[in-house]
Amino acid sequence: MAVAEARTRPVRKPSRTAPPARASRAPVPWAVTAAVVVLGLGFGAVMATAVTTETVSELRAAGGVAMFLGGVAGLAGTYLALIMVLLVSRVPIVETVLGFDGLLRWHRRLAPWPISLIAAHVVLLVIAYAQAAKAGVWHEVGVLVSTFPYMISATIGFVAMMAVAAMSARVIRSRVRRERWWAFHLFMYLALALSFAHIIALGPSFVHHPLTRLFWVLFWIATAGLVIAYRFGLPIVQSLRHGLRVSAVKPEGPDVVSIILRGKHLDRLGITGGQFFEWRFLARGMWWQAHPFTLSGRPSASQLRLTVKALGDYSSAVAQLKPGTPVLIEGPYGAFTVHRRRRRKAVLISGGIGVTAIRSLLEDMPQNAEPVVIMRASTREDLVLADEVVELTANRKGRVYEWVGPRSAIKLERLGEVVPDLKKRDIYVAGPKEFVNAVAKVVSSLGVPAEAVHFEAYELT
Repeated sequence: MAVAEARTRPVRKPSRTAPPARASRAPVPWAVTAAVVVLGLGFGAVMATAVTTETVSELRAAGGVAMFLGGVAGLAGTYLALIMVLLVSRVPIVETVLGFDGLLRWHRRLAPWPISLIAAHVVLLVIAYAQAAKAGVWHEVGVLVSTFPYMISATIGFVAMMAVAAMSARVIRSRVRRERWWAFHLFMYLALALSFAHIIALGPSFVHHPLTRLFWVLFWIATAGLVIAYRFGLPIVQSLRHGLRVSAVKPEGPDVVSIILRGKHLDRLGITGGQFFEWRFLARGMWWQAHPFTLSGRPSASQLRLTVKALGDYSSAVAQLKPGTPVLIEGPYGAFTVHRRRRRKAVLISGGIGVTAIRSLLEDMPQNAEPVVIMRASTREDLVLADEVVELTANRKGRVYEWVGPRSAIKLERLGEVVPDLKKRDIYVAGPKEFVNAVAKVVSSLGVPAEAVHFEAYELT
């Protein structure tokens, strides 16, 4: 392992002609708690409507128990499915507190429940109607689809939902390209939209219960409105306001380029160092998909920069962008910021292209932060943006270590030796997922509490 001592470079005085870019707001910790309470009360209200509208005589009728359980499962599953949609609707205050990774983790944890409950809803109701009609299950499926209102659209929605669930299974998901999986995943929105009418028209909790129906309709409208506003409307308005276009593509190292973009009023984007945007480059073969990339520096009024390593098909295509290519953005996102800091001092650790987040994060560190920065790379040529990192660190009275060499030669356990006061610092880690997980495991074993460890993991794109 090659470990270089801290290098000091002359520090340029910051420009006084250009004001600093506006930072995003600090997160409000109680916002998520409040949201959980509200959504929990909503779930309780939904379950209460299912229970209170059922009578003893209905339960004792043929198929009554299966009908009741199927209705409860359907309401619970649909409510949780809407919560899943809300989690990825990019509501700023929730995303800032939980972070992009946190939202995705909760989305994945929640995913099996609505799918399972909605599947149970379908099976139980078919059984219930078959018992009531004293007919075969498959016969009753045909009757339900062909005679009940809105059941054809609901059936199409159910099939789409099950297809998305199957595609999301780990054994299949790992074999499908990210772009195709993302496009297919959009069918979940269609599935929920197609199921709306039959719930309102046929659900026992809604028939002859106008207040319950009103609550449910408003919840659906609010969910759809948030998705349309934050996933589609706001990014379009933001992109048109700033008019971003590719200005230049600059090589930084082996398979690494910086994309320089120009636009208007970019210092008003409200971004904090360490955050990222979803980028949609309007070039042939790229316009229909958006990918996350972290800014590698705070924007000026007319220019910003992202630095990308060719790890997959999309990131390789980014290096071939032509000047003048229009760009749409969505964000900023991410909780990998100084807002997460709990201690005065911090250790910033980058693996490979994770240096982009570390470099932009450094800009938001106070002048007396005394950061310890560790840059990990396989070769010295892979230490992209190293000169900028050294200068920013020196300007904050910190020190830089370069860990260069093969993976087997890098002993992460040495962190305690390199940073003796490790337990008294916040730990920021950015890089490939395996590297981030390894560092998190090591610092935990060295006694650093979980709330002091902040990370940004990159995956193949």
